[in-house]
Order: sequence, then structure tokens, then C-alpha cells
Amino acid sequence: MDSTVMLLMQISFFIMLAGMLLAFIRFLKGPTCADRVVALDVMTVLGISVIAMLALHAGRIIYLDVALVYGLLSFLGGIVVARYMERGL
Repeated sequence: MDSTVMLLMQISFFIMLAGMLLAFIRFLKGPTCADRVVALDVMTVLGISVIAMLALHAGRIIYLDVALVYGLLSFLGGIVVARYMERGL
């Protein structure tokens, strides 16, 4: 890969890492359950982005399947938590 692309990937990786750290702090300090769910969703989206960047860097398309399954499980988890918050299981 070109050196400019590698530099931009490294910068974006560290920005995503900082975002994940901030979301984790919100997850720990969140006063309500909704704050924690949103922080967990943010961390999941950032994790999927990191997996996609890893797939691009490694040249392995199979990692995108992992990111897709991770996204689907996160979506289902969000639905379960929303249902629990609305009226309980």
C-alpha cells in the first residue's frame, strides 16, 4: 500500500481507539441504562470499523464476514435490551 494510505489508516485507527475509550468511560459512568446501551452500540460500531480496517490491511476478505456477524449480533442485543427496558422479558 501507499505510504499516504498507511498513514491515514494509522491516524483513523487511533481516532477510533480514542472514541472507544470515551465510549467505555460513558459505559462505566452512564447514569441510566439507556446511556450504557448507546455507549455499547458505539463501541460495537467502532469495533466493526477496526475489523474492516484490519481486513483491508491484511487483504483478507473473510474478516468482513466476521464484522458482519458481529454487527448482526450487536443489533439483536440492542433489540433485546430495548425490549427489556420497555416492558421486561
